Amino acid sequence: MRDAGQSRTLLHATTTIGLSVVTSTMAFTASSALAEAGKESATALLSDKYIAVRPGLTNSRIRFERAKKGRVAFLGGSITHMQGWRDGVCDVLRKRFPTTTFDFIDAGIPSTDTAFGPFRLERDVFGRGQVDLLFVEFAVNDETNGRSAKDSVRGMEGVVRQARLRNPNIDVVMLHFVDPDKMKVIREGKTPAVTVAHEKVARYYDVPSIDLAREVTERIDAGEFDWKQFGGLHPAPFGHQVYVRSIDRLFDLAWTKPLSDEAKVRPHPLPDKPIDLKGYFRGRLVDVKQAEIVGGWTIDPSWAPKKGGTRPGFREVPMLVADKPGATLKLDFSGTAVGVLVAAGFDAGILEFTVDDGPVRRVDQYTQWSHSLHIPWAYILDADLAPGQHALTLRIAAEKNPKSEGNAARIVSFLVN
Repeated sequence: MRDAGQSRTLLHATTTIGLSVVTSTMAFTASSALAEAGKESATALLSDKYIAVRPGLTNSRIRFERAKKGRVAFLGGSITHMQGWRDGVCDVLRKRFPTTTFDFIDAGIPSTDTAFGPFRLERDVFGRGQVDLLFVEFAVNDETNGRSAKDSVRGMEGVVRQARLRNPNIDVVMLHFVDPDKMKVIREGKTPAVTVAHEKVARYYDVPSIDLAREVTERIDAGEFDWKQFGGLHPAPFGHQVYVRSIDRLFDLAWTKPLSDEAKVRPHPLPDKPIDLKGYFRGRLVDVKQAEIVGGWTIDPSWAPKKGGTRPGFREVPMLVADKPGATLKLDFSGTAVGVLVAAGFDAGILEFTVDDGPVRRVDQYTQWSHSLHIPWAYILDADLAPGQHALTLRIAAEKNPKSEGNAARIVSFLVN
C-alpha cells in the first residue's frame, strides 16, 4: 500500500449544502492522524476483510485517467457534511490523479437519512450535471432515526437505482459507518439490521461497499485504539482517517492493474425489476407552491427560527407554514408515495391526513431533538399507493404532543415517488 501519510494540500471545493450552494475552502492536514490510524502492521487487522469490491469502479477510473475530469459526490448525513473523511477522500483522489480536474459535491445534510436522500438526488447530486462517482452513507441516521428495514431498502434502492437510471455509467460506493448500537450487535455475533438492508441493495446492484462499523468495532476489540481515540459517533480527525484509509484501500483493490487499451466506459447492468416495486427510485421534490391552500397556511418566503437552531440550508428559505389547529391544504400528485419534509422544532404539531378520501391518519412531528432543533425530517405519509393520480388532504390536528409548545408545521417540500 502507498504511503498515505503525507501532509494534505489546501482543498478548494464548490460544495452543495442542503438547499443552497456555497463555496468553501477547507484545510485538512492528515499526516498525524494517518500516522496514528496507521499503516497496516504485522499485528493490525487488514481492511480487506471489510471491503466488498464488486465490479463497479472502472468507469470513474477511466474518466479520471483519460478524460482528466471527474465529478465526485458525497451523499449522506452529518458525518459526511462535517470536515473529515470526505475531505480526506477528495485529497486521496487528487493525489492518485494529480493531472485531473475534480468537481467535488458535498451533499451531506445533518440528521437526514434514506427517507429523504432519493428525493433530493436530482437537486443535490445531479444539479451540476452527470456524476462519475457517488459515495453514499446513511447507515447511522437510518438506525438513529428509527427507519425500518423495509424503509431502508426502499430508500437506499431509491438512491442507487435512480442514480443508475439517470446515469448508467455512474460508479457508486456504499459505506456503513459505526455507532454504539451497531457495535453492540456486532459484539453479539450478529449483523446490524440496517447493514443487512443496505447490503441487500449493494449486492443486487453490484455496488462496492465497506462495513466500517464492523471494522472499527473489531479494531477496537483488538486493542488498536479505543472509542474515545476514534472520536465517537462523529469521529475525531483520527477516526475520520480510519475511514479514509479503508476507502483508499478499496481504490487499491479496485484499481490494482493498469487500464488496458481496450478498457472503455460501459453502462452498469440494471436489473429489470427493482427489489421493491415501491422503492423510492422515482423520488422527487415538489415545491410547496404546488399545494392548494384551503385555509390557515401561508408561504413564508424566508423562514428563520425565532427559537432554537436548525440545519444548514433550512434557514431563510421558503416554507409553507401554519400554527393553528384546522389549517388545511391539498396536493394533487402522481405516483405511489407522498410525504413531507418538515422543520420540526420545539412547537411542532401533529399532522392528520387522508389520501384519496381514505381513512384519517396521523403523524406526530415532534422528535427527541425537537426541543432544541428545528430538525429536518422526512415523513413518508403513504408509500403503498397504486400508480396513478392521487389527492392528499393535510391539516393540523387539535391535539399535540405533551412535550411540544405548539401546533406548528413548517413544510420545506413535498416528497413524491
